[in-house]
Amino acid sequence: MELKAINEVYNKQSRPEKILQFGEGNFLRAFCDWMIDLVNEKTDFNGNIVVVQPLEKGMVDMINEQESLYTTVLRGIQDKKSVSEKRTITSISRCLNPYAQYDEYMKCADNPDLRFVISNTTEAGIAYLEGCKLEDTPPASFPAKVCQFLYRRYKTFNGDSSKGLVFIPCELIDKNGFHLHNYVIQYANEWKLEKEFIDWVENACSFCCSLVDRIVPGYPREEADALCNELGYKDNLLDAAEIFHLWVIEGKDYSAELPFHKANLNVIWTEDMSFYRTRKVRILNGTHTMFVPAAVQYGLTTVEESLNDETMYAFIEKGLFEEIIPSMDGDKAALESYAGDVLERFRNPFIKHLLMSITLNSVSKFKTRDLPSVIGYIEKFGKVPPVLSFSIAALINFYKTCKEAKEDQAILDHFAALFAKTSDAKEIVTDVLSQEAWWGENLNNRAGLTDAVASSLAKIWSDGMNNAVTDLVK
Repeated sequence: MELKAINEVYNKQSRPEKILQFGEGNFLRAFCDWMIDLVNEKTDFNGNIVVVQPLEKGMVDMINEQESLYTTVLRGIQDKKSVSEKRTITSISRCLNPYAQYDEYMKCADNPDLRFVISNTTEAGIAYLEGCKLEDTPPASFPAKVCQFLYRRYKTFNGDSSKGLVFIPCELIDKNGFHLHNYVIQYANEWKLEKEFIDWVENACSFCCSLVDRIVPGYPREEADALCNELGYKDNLLDAAEIFHLWVIEGKDYSAELPFHKANLNVIWTEDMSFYRTRKVRILNGTHTMFVPAAVQYGLTTVEESLNDETMYAFIEKGLFEEIIPSMDGDKAALESYAGDVLERFRNPFIKHLLMSITLNSVSKFKTRDLPSVIGYIEKFGKVPPVLSFSIAALINFYKTCKEAKEDQAILDHFAALFAKTSDAKEIVTDVLSQEAWWGENLNNRAGLTDAVASSLAKIWSDGMNNAVTDLVK
């Protein structure tokens, strides 16, 4: 069957457009749009998504050529078994480019059925840009577009409080909804819009914060022809992702209107998402940053390869379950369950996650992802965590041995000058840990940390990374 013929099978055009989505990239299509497709199938939600291209150049034309239909290919490991799911997504009704179809885009504000706005405009998208005007067609910044769109809706419905919109941004910044709301109000004030409109935004609209979690490699170029042959149709928008998904939404619970739970989706509505954000940053991201510098020097190239190496896996497991999780507050069983999911995801044979790509800006990553675990462990147990402190030594040595390291140039220059100045492990570690601009404090003041890191660095130099890691996990 031709992909376009699926429109008639699902009769998707009969569904009202309830969601406006800023962003047409791989992530949203394999995450939010996939979820809404399942919600349409399994509940009475019965709603379509209108996709808006946030930048002048994008994928709208390509998506419209396929009548907004495409196939998700989800693959991964669940309960130690390989799982693969293919699904034709029918939740998008149409795609608009506001730079070429401004009037058509703005008419969406007049739709009484519209209720939710989802976005992923990259981390730089939720930002204030000077010079945006109410009369722009459209304004350059995403928050300015939102303010303009809301003002149109406010005027159309004469300030009807029942026509407010619920925003669920997916941009990977902390407090994304909070920042989007503030910039919208900033533009409203700058444009001297009436106080009644600002009150309507404040009281009739909601700006949720959200945390998204799914690895989405996107178009599987090397496998596309074989997958299309298997599917029986040509799909230029194939979207590959892992099986695991998690969406945490902070704010008022709108599950009665958007019933993800009835479709058995892993979506959590909560008044405070800080636990979930901390859990992801310290367990998923923190584990990556903890083991990757050592794994690169150990001779490994991908995350999956690292998980399949017996010694490196023991290093990862020890650091994660004996140091990172014990350093954290919260339900230990829930943390360990999430950690188990993370390790299965790391082992996914369908995702080629290169270690070197993870090493980008490792110093700032370690500060955000791992340093809280180091400090938490020391404060809780009165001793230094062996694997995490070893990972600091591995990180230091990474900047000594890896010429391809990508890092802030000032940090690279500091390491180069330090290694040229001395070859004494204790002196090097003392200097590195004293860089308050990197870590937010002088880490030499953490009892025992300097000696532990210096000992590990000396061990790496004397025995080599492979032997050092092997001895540590023994």
